[in-house]
Amino acid sequence: MNGLAGIVTAAGNGIGRASALAFAASGTAVLVTDVDDSAGSATVELVRAEGGEASFLHVDVSDEEQVASMVATCIERYGRLDWAHNNAAMGAAPAPITEQRRSSWERVLGVTLIGTMLCLKHELLHMQRGGGGAIVNTASTAGLGALVDQSPYVSAKWGVVGLTKTAALENASFGIRVNAICPGMTSTGAVQHWATTDPVGHDAMLARIPLGSPADPADQAAAAVWLCSDAARHVTGVALAIDGGLTAG
Repeated sequence: MNGLAGIVTAAGNGIGRASALAFAASGTAVLVTDVDDSAGSATVELVRAEGGEASFLHVDVSDEEQVASMVATCIERYGRLDWAHNNAAMGAAPAPITEQRRSSWERVLGVTLIGTMLCLKHELLHMQRGGGGAIVNTASTAGLGALVDQSPYVSAKWGVVGLTKTAALENASFGIRVNAICPGMTSTGAVQHWATTDPVGHDAMLARIPLGSPADPADQAAAAVWLCSDAARHVTGVALAIDGGLTAG
């Protein structure tokens, strides 16, 4: 992927940081974005320490003006936009549907689903004019099934899967491929925190994974890079589960 450039949203930690590092290692320039300036800047420093090319931009993906500026900034800094990994998402405090607040739903959908749509909109507009590209959205195994007490997150991630498939169909004629990764349990900071605050629930989920361990963020990142590479040139509209076999049964 030498000579290319792209964007990773929510790249300040976890899967997003691993993705930025993996894309940079493949030889492409990376625009790192996040709402946490210090975390995003730290990712850039990690990329540069490994000899990669990256820069940071503060972006709230729920704000369309910031998203449009994000795409314009990538083109301004690197002269092109070949790929994107739309990774930003958020969850809500666990609660049954009967106790859910509208405000929680609006926050989760605003970032996770509407934010992904806004990123797609502006990335696709450029790629349509530019002759093609590849986009990966971060969905979740929660977008392939269900989680008790997580209705806003589950609904948003199902939406990301449907949005991905729709964008793939709408843009195939432009030479643009759109796919999603669906991470299962992954050793991010949030999952490590879960292990300390709810070890029983954490271990119960771990026991359901046929391969017997959570994924590493680098496992998710490797799939994102592959989906944006020429090796996956005939792959579009896929929601790829990287979950150790959790959803196979």
